[in-house]
This record gives sequence, structure tokens and C-alpha cells, in this order.
Amino acid sequence: MRNVILTGFMGSGKSTVGQCLARRLGSRYVDLDALIVSRAGASINDIFARNGEPHFRQLETEAIRSISACDGLVVSTGGGAVISPVNRELLHAAGVVVNLTASIEEIAARLASDTERPLLREGRSPERIAAMLAEREPMYADADLRIDTTGKSVEDVVAEIARFLETKG
Repeated sequence: MRNVILTGFMGSGKSTVGQCLARRLGSRYVDLDALIVSRAGASINDIFARNGEPHFRQLETEAIRSISACDGLVVSTGGGAVISPVNRELLHAAGVVVNLTASIEEIAARLASDTERPLLREGRSPERIAAMLAEREPMYADADLRIDTTGKSVEDVVAEIARFLETKG
């Protein structure tokens, strides 16, 4: 089985859906941000603070390259992983890319108490989220399947992905 790669804005449900999807498919789950943290020996906040976003993005590309050599994984990416054209190309080569979306209000609610998002440190207002989403939309749209998770249960989203995988073969 090819890899299933989940992309989407922070708070769209990638980690939760990814874990559940991996169980359903009998696959190994990989959280790309957790892989980066493990390899770097530092939190994402620390990586951003010490070395900046460009260094984090370099580590992200290295992690994507490493998962590209594997099969049968369910991978959740960080929200900005798709910014780089190289990353998008690697992700498509590695498997089926599924983009999870959610309404701005839903994302704001999901991220309300989260302190681990360095790009939202300056504010997590709906306006800030909307601006970031608008900037990234063309990159998120470059997916094999897009699912709006707003108001859906994790199980419903997982079932939708599983149906797509069955028909795509």
C-alpha cells in the first residue's frame, strides 16, 4: 500500500484523523512534526526560536524525504509542509495526498488553548487564521482528495478517506 499523507492547516484534524486512519488500515502512523522534534532534540518552538523558520523548513524537507522511501504509512504533516514546491512534489511521489480543511471558526476554536504553534504566537484571531489560510490555499488545493472536517466526526472523515482509497486502488 502506498502512503497516505494528510495535509492541512493547523487544527484541521490531521493528527487525530491520521491516528484513527492508521488503526483502520493496519498501518504505522507517523507525525512529521514529532519526527522532526525527535531528530532535532528540540521542540518546534525551540527550533523556531533558535534557528528560525527557514531552518525548520529544511528539517521538514529532510523528514519528508525520509518518509518518501517508505510504504504503508499514514503521515500527518505540519500545516506549512506544503509551502515548498519541493515538499509538494515529494509528498505526491510518496503516496496519496489528502488535504483536511475546516472553517476558520472551527480552527480558531480548536487552537484556542494551544501554545505550541510558533506561527500563531503573534495572535490566533480569526483574521490572522484567514490570512494564513488564504495564502496557503493554492498549495493545500494541490491534493488528491480534500475533505472539510467541520462538523464531522473523526470516524466519518476516516471512512471518507478509506472509501477514496478503495476506489483509487
